[in-house]
Amino acid sequence: MHWNDTFIAIFERCADAYRKGDFDYEKDYTGEELVFLASIGYKKRELFDFIEDFVDGAEPSMSTALLIAAVRRDYLLVEQKGEQSGKEIARDELPSRGDEFDGIAYLPRILVKARAKLRGELDPDTMFSCGGDRNFLAKHGGIPAADFLRRVWAAGDDDRKVAAWIKSL
Repeated sequence: MHWNDTFIAIFERCADAYRKGDFDYEKDYTGEELVFLASIGYKKRELFDFIEDFVDGAEPSMSTALLIAAVRRDYLLVEQKGEQSGKEIARDELPSRGDEFDGIAYLPRILVKARAKLRGELDPDTMFSCGGDRNFLAKHGGIPAADFLRRVWAAGDDDRKVAAWIKSL
Protein backbone atom coordinates (compact mmCIF):
# COMPACT_ATOMS: atom_id res chain seq x y z
CA MET A 1 0.00 0.00 0.00
CA HIS A 2 1.30 3.45 -0.87
CA TRP A 3 1.48 6.11 1.85
CA ASN A 4 -1.40 8.08 0.32
CA ASP A 5 -3.68 5.02 0.42
CA THR A 6 -2.80 4.52 4.09
CA PHE A 7 -3.56 8.18 4.80
CA ILE A 8 -6.95 7.93 3.08
CA ALA A 9 -7.80 4.68 4.89
CA ILE A 10 -7.02 6.26 8.28
CA PHE A 11 -8.91 9.43 7.35
CA GLU A 12 -12.00 7.49 6.26
CA ARG A 13 -11.97 5.21 9.31
CA CYS A 14 -11.59 8.14 11.70
CA ALA A 15 -14.24 10.18 9.88
CA ASP A 16 -16.69 7.27 10.28
CA ALA A 17 -15.83 7.04 13.98
CA TYR A 18 -16.31 10.81 14.36
CA ARG A 19 -19.73 10.61 12.68
CA LYS A 20 -20.65 7.95 15.27
CA GLY A 21 -19.67 10.27 18.14
CA ASP A 22 -16.07 9.27 18.76
CA PHE A 23 -14.30 12.58 19.33
CA ASP A 24 -11.31 11.27 21.28
CA TYR A 25 -8.36 11.72 18.96
CA GLU A 26 -6.05 10.51 21.72
CA LYS A 27 -7.45 6.99 21.34
CA ASP A 28 -8.45 6.96 17.66
CA TYR A 29 -5.25 5.53 16.21
CA THR A 30 -3.60 2.13 16.40
CA GLY A 31 0.10 1.90 17.21
CA GLU A 32 0.81 1.14 13.56
CA GLU A 33 -1.14 4.22 12.48
CA LEU A 34 0.78 6.42 14.90
CA VAL A 35 4.05 5.16 13.44
CA PHE A 36 2.72 5.89 9.97
CA LEU A 37 1.58 9.42 10.92
CA ALA A 38 5.00 10.18 12.40
CA SER A 39 6.64 8.92 9.20
CA ILE A 40 4.83 11.59 7.18
CA GLY A 41 5.33 14.30 9.79
CA TYR A 42 1.81 14.28 11.22
CA LYS A 43 0.55 14.55 14.77
CA LYS A 44 -2.62 12.92 16.16
CA ARG A 45 -4.46 16.18 16.67
CA GLU A 46 -3.43 17.50 13.27
CA LEU A 47 -5.27 14.80 11.36
CA PHE A 48 -8.22 14.97 13.77
CA ASP A 49 -8.69 18.69 13.00
CA PHE A 50 -8.99 17.95 9.28
CA ILE A 51 -11.46 15.15 10.00
CA GLU A 52 -13.51 17.30 12.37
CA ASP A 53 -13.80 20.19 9.88
CA PHE A 54 -14.55 17.78 7.03
CA VAL A 55 -17.33 15.94 8.87
CA ASP A 56 -18.82 19.08 10.44
CA GLY A 57 -18.53 21.40 7.43
CA ALA A 58 -17.35 19.41 4.39
CA GLU A 59 -14.14 21.38 4.13
CA PRO A 60 -11.32 21.01 3.84
CA SER A 61 -12.03 17.94 1.76
CA MET A 62 -10.21 14.66 2.19
CA SER A 63 -8.28 15.37 -1.02
CA THR A 64 -7.19 18.75 0.37
CA ALA A 65 -6.04 17.07 3.59
CA LEU A 66 -4.10 14.53 1.50
CA LEU A 67 -2.45 17.22 -0.64
CA ILE A 68 -1.42 19.18 2.46
CA ALA A 69 -0.05 15.97 3.98
CA ALA A 70 1.92 15.37 0.78
CA VAL A 71 3.59 18.76 1.02
CA ARG A 72 4.43 18.22 4.71
CA ARG A 73 5.78 14.73 3.95
CA ASP A 74 7.89 16.02 1.06
CA TYR A 75 9.31 18.82 3.21
CA LEU A 76 10.10 16.35 6.00
CA LEU A 77 11.90 14.01 3.61
CA VAL A 78 13.66 16.61 1.43
CA GLU A 79 14.46 19.56 3.69
CA GLN A 80 14.53 17.89 7.07
CA LYS A 81 16.04 14.60 5.85
CA GLY A 82 13.38 12.72 7.83
CA GLU A 83 14.21 14.43 11.14
CA GLN A 84 11.59 16.35 13.11
CA SER A 85 12.71 19.79 14.31
CA GLY A 86 11.61 19.28 17.91
CA LYS A 87 10.32 22.89 18.12
CA GLU A 88 6.73 23.97 18.53
CA ILE A 89 5.13 27.31 17.71
CA ALA A 90 2.51 28.15 20.34
CA ARG A 91 -0.73 29.87 19.40
CA ASP A 92 0.27 33.04 21.26
CA GLU A 93 3.45 33.28 19.16
CA LEU A 94 1.45 33.75 15.96
CA PRO A 95 0.93 37.22 14.51
CA SER A 96 -2.57 38.53 15.09
CA ARG A 97 -5.30 38.07 12.52
CA GLY A 98 -5.26 41.80 11.75
CA ASP A 99 -1.51 42.12 11.12
CA GLU A 100 -0.54 43.09 7.57
CA PHE A 101 2.45 42.62 5.32
CA ASP A 102 2.80 44.66 2.13
CA GLY A 103 -0.81 45.79 2.56
CA ILE A 104 -2.18 42.25 2.84
CA ALA A 105 -4.07 41.58 6.04
CA TYR A 106 -3.61 38.15 7.69
CA LEU A 107 -0.55 37.39 5.55
CA PRO A 108 1.93 37.49 8.47
CA ARG A 109 -0.18 34.99 10.40
CA ILE A 110 -0.67 32.50 7.58
CA LEU A 111 3.01 32.72 6.63
CA VAL A 112 4.11 31.79 10.14
CA LYS A 113 1.53 28.99 10.24
CA ALA A 114 2.57 27.70 6.81
CA ARG A 115 6.26 27.60 7.70
CA ALA A 116 5.47 25.91 11.01
CA LYS A 117 3.25 23.41 9.17
CA LEU A 118 6.05 22.64 6.72
CA ARG A 119 8.49 22.01 9.59
CA GLY A 120 5.95 20.14 11.73
CA GLU A 121 6.16 22.82 14.42
CA LEU A 122 2.53 23.86 14.82
CA ASP A 123 1.12 23.57 18.30
CA PRO A 124 -1.42 20.71 18.28
CA ASP A 125 -4.19 23.23 19.02
CA THR A 126 -3.36 25.28 15.90
CA MET A 127 -4.51 24.13 12.48
CA PHE A 128 -3.09 25.13 9.12
CA SER A 129 -6.05 25.47 6.74
CA CYS A 130 -8.47 26.43 9.49
CA GLY A 131 -11.49 28.57 8.64
CA GLY A 132 -9.48 31.80 8.81
CA ASP A 133 -6.79 30.40 6.52
CA ARG A 134 -9.39 29.07 4.09
CA ASN A 135 -11.10 32.48 4.04
CA PHE A 136 -7.80 34.24 3.31
CA LEU A 137 -6.92 31.81 0.50
CA ALA A 138 -10.42 32.09 -1.00
CA LYS A 139 -10.27 35.91 -0.96
CA HIS A 140 -6.95 35.88 -2.78
CA GLY A 141 -7.83 33.99 -5.90
CA GLY A 142 -9.02 30.72 -4.42
CA ILE A 143 -5.51 29.50 -3.69
CA PRO A 144 -5.47 25.79 -2.78
CA ALA A 145 -3.90 25.37 0.67
CA ALA A 146 -1.31 22.85 -0.59
CA ASP A 147 -0.29 25.23 -3.39
CA PHE A 148 0.17 28.00 -0.82
CA LEU A 149 2.41 25.72 1.24
CA ARG A 150 4.54 24.89 -1.81
CA ARG A 151 4.88 28.61 -2.68
CA VAL A 152 5.94 29.40 0.88
CA TRP A 153 8.46 26.54 0.73
CA ALA A 154 9.85 27.85 -2.58
CA ALA A 155 10.06 31.41 -1.25
CA GLY A 156 12.13 30.39 1.76
CA ASP A 157 12.17 33.29 4.20
CA ASP A 158 11.32 35.90 1.55
CA ASP A 159 7.84 37.14 2.46
CA ARG A 160 7.95 39.62 -0.44
CA LYS A 161 7.96 36.75 -2.96
CA VAL A 162 4.75 35.36 -1.46
CA ALA A 163 3.15 38.82 -1.28
CA ALA A 164 4.04 39.54 -4.93
CA TRP A 165 2.59 36.20 -6.00
CA ILE A 166 -0.65 36.88 -4.12
CA LYS A 167 -0.93 40.36 -5.63
CA SER A 168 -0.42 38.90 -9.11
CA LEU A 169 -3.50 36.68 -8.81
